[in-house]
Amino acid sequence: MTGATVHDDLTTFAAALPANGALMGLDLGTKTIGVAVSDGFRSVASPLEVIRRKKFTLDAQRIIALAAERSIAGIILGLPLNMDGSEGPRVQSTRAFARNLTGQLDLPLAFWDERMSTMAAERALLEADTSRARRAEVVDQVAAGYILQGALDRLARI
Repeated sequence: MTGATVHDDLTTFAAALPANGALMGLDLGTKTIGVAVSDGFRSVASPLEVIRRKKFTLDAQRIIALAAERSIAGIILGLPLNMDGSEGPRVQSTRAFARNLTGQLDLPLAFWDERMSTMAAERALLEADTSRARRAEVVDQVAAGYILQGALDRLARI
């Protein structure tokens, strides 16, 4: 496997990517994984689905299947830093997930600070007058969209 590397910064991640091709954004939660994808030109992120977490191998199989279906060129994982920027147990869990995923998938991965993504997703869903039940169903994939869009905007400036 050549492309299966976890990058701590978007500059090296960008260098590992082909010129075009969609990216996938993941918002890892304890019970769910929000998934978003970009267009092939990497300009717009769109929420895709929520994976109900079972165990790593099953979660990874779904991510791999989505990546293959959508010809994904790379993956952005939301990094749940503490508000002061420090790393806690959730960051370690996310880093471990990324390392394990590189053993299953031949794509470059990078992290994106996700501190405000869930709050932004909740706010957007409230402004759209989304019902509480529907918000609960889609907030993780919308948060993944915010994570991916932030990374896409940054990648466009590299």
